[in-house]
Amino acid sequence: MHDLTAARIWGIIRRLKAAGLVTLADKGYVGAGEPVRVPYKGRGKPVGQKIANSAHAKLRGPGERANAQLKNWRILQKLRCCPKRAGQLVKAIHVLQTREAG
Repeated sequence: MHDLTAARIWGIIRRLKAAGLVTLADKGYVGAGEPVRVPYKGRGKPVGQKIANSAHAKLRGPGERANAQLKNWRILQKLRCCPKRAGQLVKAIHVLQTREAG
């Protein structure tokens, strides 16, 4: 299932809008609606759109790197516990990852 379809089914887009949160997403979320901001598509974009896409990528970068790092931790692949405990685990992993990086 496509990410946008899943986000609609689970009501994520609606909840983001209700909470007043603006979300940065990739081009796969074009058409998601008001709270989701996506980069401009196509070639030969005007300079303003290129600058906006660059700023968009810089803001999304840390989150993308964090997700990539979390995928490397095998403990999260077969996690069978309360979501609150999963959040605590992710925080602990982040501390360990940060400490390891120096």
